[in-house]
Amino acid sequence: MTPSDAPAPTIEIDGRTIGPGRPMYVVAEMSGNHNQDFDRAVRQIEVAKEAGADAVKIQTYTPDTITIDSDREHFRIEGTSWDGRNLYELYGEAYTPWEWHPRLKSVADEIGLTLFSTPFDDSAVDFLEEIGVSAYKVASFEIVDLPLIRRIARTGKPTIISTGMSTLAEIAEAVETFREAGGGQFALLKTTSAYPAEPDDMHLRTIPHLGSAFGVPSGLSDHTLSLTVPVAAAALGASILEKHYTLARADGGPDSEFSLEPDELKT
Repeated sequence: MTPSDAPAPTIEIDGRTIGPGRPMYVVAEMSGNHNQDFDRAVRQIEVAKEAGADAVKIQTYTPDTITIDSDREHFRIEGTSWDGRNLYELYGEAYTPWEWHPRLKSVADEIGLTLFSTPFDDSAVDFLEEIGVSAYKVASFEIVDLPLIRRIARTGKPTIISTGMSTLAEIAEAVETFREAGGGQFALLKTTSAYPAEPDDMHLRTIPHLGSAFGVPSGLSDHTLSLTVPVAAAALGASILEKHYTLARADGGPDSEFSLEPDELKT
């Protein structure tokens, strides 16, 4: 078999095949836009399904598992929509309570929507294994956390890895670590780690390069408010699209400034 005859790389999440030549797999990222209201989080899951998303994604951490309570310079945020805040305060507002996780997964299961999560430490992976998620996401900022990547790989679950801020060498190291730890199915997402990101800064040609360089499905984690950036990504062969969304930007919330509203998500 010549390289051109080889089958296109794919992964499978809950019976849905993802890869070149397949419909784009759309992940609706809830993040902290539930505003600490469980009923709002449930409604967001329903909205994601109504809009046609394939999956909804949450994040699994607490302020104490992800940072420390400090106002020192290295723990304060600059250059984003969260300017002037410290990390502990932001994560306290944005985190999804762990006791919600199994209840939210049940809601998603009932309406036929996949729910999975981004863990930020081993305790989060252990917890997500207990509730039976079918996939994992590695956040851009965690791509250099090789022990975490090993822990996720050992679950054997399909994994989507974002690559914002990382060098090609760092991506290669993460890929090698994942594979050596026994991980099988994974995909890579091009990400521009700006909140919000500007369409001119997206560098979407990275998407086909990631796919060809590592022999996996590739896609885009998009922090713009643009509806044309995802179309361009699809034209360049993106197999996965992740977009933050909210019920209404006017409601506020940690990620509201770069989150789509329901009609935009559906579009």
